[in-house]
Order: sequence, then C-alpha cells, then structure tokens
Amino acid sequence: MYHYESSKTLFERAQQSIPGGVNSPVRAFKSVGGTPLFIKKAKGAYLYDADANRYIDYIASWGPMILGHAYEPVIKAIQEQAVYSTSYGAPTELEIKMAELIKSMAPNVDLIRMVSSGTEACMSALRLARGYTGRNKFIKFEGCYHGHADAFLVKAGSGVATFNIQTVPGVTAAIANDTLTCAYNHLEGVKKLVAENKDEIAAIIVEPVAGNMGCILPQPGFLEGLRNICNEEKMVLIFDEVMTGFRLALGGAQEKSGVDADLVTYGKVIGAGMPVGAFGGKREIMECIAPLGNVYQAGTLSGNPIAMIAGFTLLTELKNNPSLLQELDAKTQYLKEGLEKVLSEWAQPYTINHLGSMISVHFGSHPVTDFASAAACDIDRFKKFFHAMLQRGVYLPPSAYESWFLNNALSYEDVDKTVEAVRESVKELV
Repeated sequence: MYHYESSKTLFERAQQSIPGGVNSPVRAFKSVGGTPLFIKKAKGAYLYDADANRYIDYIASWGPMILGHAYEPVIKAIQEQAVYSTSYGAPTELEIKMAELIKSMAPNVDLIRMVSSGTEACMSALRLARGYTGRNKFIKFEGCYHGHADAFLVKAGSGVATFNIQTVPGVTAAIANDTLTCAYNHLEGVKKLVAENKDEIAAIIVEPVAGNMGCILPQPGFLEGLRNICNEEKMVLIFDEVMTGFRLALGGAQEKSGVDADLVTYGKVIGAGMPVGAFGGKREIMECIAPLGNVYQAGTLSGNPIAMIAGFTLLTELKNNPSLLQELDAKTQYLKEGLEKVLSEWAQPYTINHLGSMISVHFGSHPVTDFASAAACDIDRFKKFFHAMLQRGVYLPPSAYESWFLNNALSYEDVDKTVEAVRESVKELV
C-alpha cells in the first residue's frame, strides 16, 4: 500500500502560497479526487514522489520525455552549456542549429521562430495568420486545447473540460465572437461555419491527433478536408503539434498523415522538457513576422541556450536513430494488446484509442471520436481506475480528458506490470 503523508503536508503548505496549491490546474487532482503527488525526482521510466513511492510514468511530462527522464546525453549537454550562463538575451549559434535541425525533420517549415511555451507558439501563430490574411475570425475544435490564450479558451479541452468551465471569466465577448467552434472530425460543420462567415476566417487550428480529450484520431479524410477548405477559401491551416511533433514520426503528424500545414506549432518537446516552444511554416507567411514584417512578436528569453541545447540533443538523437520511435511505437502496441486482453475479459464497456506512442482508455462502449463522445464515457469509473492504478505504482494522467504518453525507457517488463495492474484495478470497478 502506497502512503502519501509528505505529499499531503506539501499540498497543505502549497495552498498557503499558491492558488489551489498548484501552478497548473490539472495537477490539483480535482477531477480524480485525492491529494496531488509532489514529485522529488525522475529517472528513465519512473517517477519518485516525496514519500519515496516509485511509479511507472505514463505522462512523460505531458509528452516531451520521449526517451525517458534524465536522459544522460541531454543532462550532460545542459550541464556543459550552463557553465557559460543560463541566458544572454542575445543571438546564439545554438538557435540557428536548432532551427536548421527542425527544418531538416519537419515538412513545410521554411522559417521558424523560437518562443517559450506551447501557448505562446499557438497564440503567435494565430496572430500571424490574422496579419497575413487580414481577417479576424478563426475555427477551432471543441475539446482541442491550444494553450490558455484568451482566444483559445472557448470550448477547450484538457483542464478546461476537466474543471467543467464552459465560459471563462476574463475572456471578453468580442474575443469569443471571433472564435468559431466545431466538433472534431465533423467536416460538414466546418463547411457550414465557412459559408456563414465568408471571407472573414483567417485560419483553422487543429490538433492533428487530439490529446486533450483522450487520444482522438482524425477520421479518414478529415485532415485532408481541412486542407482543401483552406486552399479554396485562402485560409491558413495551423497544426498544433505541441503533443504530436517529433513523437508520432520524425516529421510529426504532418509526416504521419501526409497532410501539409501552412503553420505548425511545437512545445516542450523541442526543449526535451524545458519550458520552450516554436512556430514555423511557409516562408511567405513567416516573413510577415517582425522584424521582416509588421506582425509583432517578441520574447526576451526566446531561444534560451539551455533549452536549445537540451532540445537539440534530444532531436538529434531521434534523427540519427529513427528506430527509437519504432521501438516506442512497438511498446505502445504491446501495451494496447495487453489492455485489450484484460479489458475484454472484464465484461464491461470500454474503448481504447491509439496511434503511435499515444493511447487512452475510455469507459464506454461507443466510439470516441470527438469531445461529446469522450464526455459521454463513465468519468466516475475513470476516477476509481486512476486511484486503483496509482496504488499499484502506475501514474496515469489525472484526468479522463488526457492522452497517455509512453517513453522509450519503458521496458516490456514495465508494460507487463502495467497490464497486471489494470487486471487487478478493474476488479475494484464493478
């Protein structure tokens, strides 16, 4: 039996100085109940909390730890760079090398701008699309989360869905009115919005594989349909690859799907877990960004040398050893097969969604293809499942609206232990 006395004490202390005791809402465990775990360290596939409990990690810092925590080449590179200082506020060769590396891996990226978070990347990409087209409105999809910039907090997924916040105070009606929403995977809804807002829509932004309502795959023809609509209506297609970039393939979801985006956004994966992001894309559009163009975007710590060397080391490793992603995908497939075997014996409704090294389990018998179908699953059952798995040393995302992310430090023995934990946990859910 795991004990959480130190985490409970730390959480009580944190609430005296930090709103809700956490610096990001989903960490509060509010959607699953109980006390959030305070992590002391991580190595490889494992997290260790303040009570010295060890967990098999299926969050991977929400995606970027593709090769596991404290990956030695990355740690060594950070240590060597840090002696030169942690920030300059001036250009470095590292920024160039990082940009060149991303361009060599990601399709349709002619120019790329470094920023400090995925939120900032998506916010900037949208501003750029508006400046490029001269239009104000844009389309996003219900349940897709593109960070906490005002324009994106309309029917967002992830933490907003977890806390059941439908209208976010502080987001003005004028901003909300420029945000057009549609159900994920519903092309006809997109076409209707375009017809109703002719020549007013600057962009469509989409998670090409959604990860903020579970792992939701694009239905055949969905992404291709968005590409065609943007071509016909002279709108900018933005792929939010904060989760999928360099994980689903070296070229991300663009490579995996074969669909070209005009702009693409990245997050912490390009910093190997450091707080960093980037947006890039076609030269004609990116040249509208200052100092080349009049669309202003800036960041004092953009291109931070510690983040750049960390990300450069990780992505170089992936590029030089493409079999690493194949190994990771194989482990995820192995996990899916194990889950299928156990859950099929359980005789209760479930659905597993999976692509590459992203996977999610939903307690419902219907296909989960959008936010409505994800929300229609048994969320209370997921809460019990989460805690049952936690007690067996498996740390899942603390929300039914999040994808699981595997890392390649996971061994097949770890996966077997996870499947056995599922076998034991579901007995508590009947």
